[in-house]
Amino acid sequence: MNSMRIVAAALVVAIVATGGGFYASHLIIGGQTNQAAEFTSKASGNAVDDLWKTQLQNAAGTQQALASFKGKPIVLNFWASWCGPCVKEMSTLAALHREYEKKGITFIGLGVDSEKNVNAFLQKVPVDYPIYVAGFGGADLARSFGNNAGALPFTVVIDAKGVIRSTKLGEVDPKELKATLDAL
Repeated sequence: MNSMRIVAAALVVAIVATGGGFYASHLIIGGQTNQAAEFTSKASGNAVDDLWKTQLQNAAGTQQALASFKGKPIVLNFWASWCGPCVKEMSTLAALHREYEKKGITFIGLGVDSEKNVNAFLQKVPVDYPIYVAGFGGADLARSFGNNAGALPFTVVIDAKGVIRSTKLGEVDPKELKATLDAL
């Protein structure tokens, strides 16, 4: 039994060392995220600048610079089709998007997944806010916003001035997110 624990620990260390932190976190916590895990002010000062420099493919296959969202308040959600909590919160995020779109707040989904998986997911679960394929490099972008655990889902609220107002690891709490958005 001890040898199995050693092998499991070595596997987790290897996964994390090779940049697969979100896989390790997902495995370690059995596919569940810590709903109470909240990160604030742990993001690097350059995270938002890096976001604006990023070009990603949208679900339709067109490359787009995320700088087109600069100067607007956004809710950035890192997710994956294989992540149960991510899939579970999609309908909540879509409803909040419809409500806050009228107030000029845009929700953006960054699929930390393959193009094939993102598009297959969107065929089953239509989402009415912009979705981009960040691939597995999206985990690095999420880390720059303070997601050192590398787990998903991970949500970041950025105001119109480019200031990170909140970050959340795990499923969003609609009341908490609304309070943050109402303060914008």
